[in-house]
Amino acid sequence: MSMSIGGTSPSDPADEIEEAITRLLELIAPRRNRHLYREMFATISSMATADTDTLDLKITSGALAEMHEAYEMFRPYRERRKVTVFGSARTAPHDPLYRQTEDVAKAISDAGWMVVTGAGPGIMEAGMRGAGREASIGVSIRLPNEQQANPVIQDDPKHVAMRYFFTRKLMLVKESHGFICMPGGYGTLDETFELLTLTQTGKGVPVPIVLLDVPGDRYWSEVEDFIRDQLASRQLVSSNDLDLFVRTDSSTVAANAILDFYRNYHSMRYVGELIILRLQREPSASQLELLNDEFNSIVHQDQIRVLDPAASARRDPGETGLIRLAFPFGRHDFGDLHRLIRAVNRF
Repeated sequence: MSMSIGGTSPSDPADEIEEAITRLLELIAPRRNRHLYREMFATISSMATADTDTLDLKITSGALAEMHEAYEMFRPYRERRKVTVFGSARTAPHDPLYRQTEDVAKAISDAGWMVVTGAGPGIMEAGMRGAGREASIGVSIRLPNEQQANPVIQDDPKHVAMRYFFTRKLMLVKESHGFICMPGGYGTLDETFELLTLTQTGKGVPVPIVLLDVPGDRYWSEVEDFIRDQLASRQLVSSNDLDLFVRTDSSTVAANAILDFYRNYHSMRYVGELIILRLQREPSASQLELLNDEFNSIVHQDQIRVLDPAASARRDPGETGLIRLAFPFGRHDFGDLHRLIRAVNRF
């Protein structure tokens, strides 16, 4: 039986921790998102009281520290669109794939985009050479047998080195608005298929994904054949999932596939059961009718409609000045959603 001393009840450790977190937040005084900092401090407190294993703590501490470092590195460039280039570190400068990567990176950077790579040699270096140092961002991985960052990005403040593959991959995906996947080994295939998985499941927002090789190279065509003949035919993926990417052997087609994805489409968000597509130009009544005819299978017997300004401000207050299309979406058939975005861009 617990007893009080002098008529006072024994303090509850949970209440004391909560009060300590409150005092810490008052001391730090974050300008916004106080509730999220409170959640993080509460999680750390729970790990401490649970006597979390040392290795688990090292992973958590290391991941949080390098994520913070990467966030700060990307912060000045958040307003610029970026394309991430995946590909092999082993591709030699004389390989036609190297020149193809330079060409597509230059075309995209000439349009004002930045190019993000893993900062290593091979395809990563080719992408940065095409974009130029000013338009390049590097997120490298620390490996026992890896050399320093490539000469284009070495000693540049737009480069960060990470210990963990999962935090590195998070940054390469989170910060980018499009992806060019060149032929590569296990790492490239891992990055490509995780990217497709995030898009297929709706864990990532719709983005243009281009599988690019050179004329006569069957690397990506054989991967696409595998997806169609082995995965789609067995219903392990939907046949519509092949609409999640564009395969080409032309750097011009690849660059246009990235840039044209945002010709009219700007961004999207979910509001309850609705998906809201933000557009730069409003479709005409006839164009809206065409959209509803072609994509009636994904709107659940409802209609794709343009939100009036008052509804837009209420349901989606961010990014003022953009047109909003809204419709119910069950967060499946993302291949069809990609086709809808491409249709909107053609208007």
